Amino acid sequence: MTTAEPAALRCSGLVRIYRSPTGETHALRGVDAEFASGQLAGVLGPSGCGKSSLLAVLALRERADGGDLQLLGASTSGLSGARLRAVRRRDVSWVSQRPSRGLFPHLTALEQVALAHRRRSGRPGPRADGPDGPFDPLAALARVDLAERARSLPVQLSGGEQQRLAVASALVGGPRVVVADEPTAELDDTSTALVVGALTAAARAGACVVVATHDARLVQGADRVLLMRHGVLATDREAGQEDTAVVDSAGRLQLPVEALELLAGGRARVRVFEDHVRLEPRGARP
Repeated sequence: MTTAEPAALRCSGLVRIYRSPTGETHALRGVDAEFASGQLAGVLGPSGCGKSSLLAVLALRERADGGDLQLLGASTSGLSGARLRAVRRRDVSWVSQRPSRGLFPHLTALEQVALAHRRRSGRPGPRADGPDGPFDPLAALARVDLAERARSLPVQLSGGEQQRLAVASALVGGPRVVVADEPTAELDDTSTALVVGALTAAARAGACVVVATHDARLVQGADRVLLMRHGVLATDREAGQEDTAVVDSAGRLQLPVEALELLAGGRARVRVFEDHVRLEPRGARP
């Protein structure tokens, strides 16, 4: 990524707090991260680590309670509700783990992708032609092996077919950012392969694709893998590289479990040298 090409998404100290009558849950505790265009990033972590909250903020479905999110170089923090919806409709696609939430029950599969393209591109007409020629909703369905179900309503589709339809609808119209929350969690091998292929193709075409997943095929095919723990990013790994620990803007460092076991009492001595930093147990000899 060059300085002339801002990150598709940039998080600075993101905080997300959920409040209830029983108290507060801090889902995000100051997340710093960047996500590039043309990249498929996988976000991993155990249940409750904050990955779904992070994706909801990245997809502009929820506002952060603190920090800032930049989309394509512009801050989203001060946007009105109407402006936020307009930006989300044009530039950001969302794929839920439960596809029925994003599908219209009265529209056929063909009508679903045609409407999604029309809304995102802002071009009227049943085919919503674009700069590259007429948009063909049937071809969009064929990419996820749904051409033969073009006239089917969501209720007539299996769960895997619904998810493939949701992915097809999310990818039409050239979204700049695609955010998917566990899109293959409930799919068989065939549907998983189709979804993984479609998301990978979107990244190769220039979209920024961020996926929360535990699926080995998505993880192996990702350009980057981030691990979340306790509401912050713990490690960040580029494809083919080793895991690197994340140091956020507040100076917090997430250590692997095996390192924590060496730091009894949660305290460490920090030694700074010209070319490296060393952490030692507090009682270690200098």
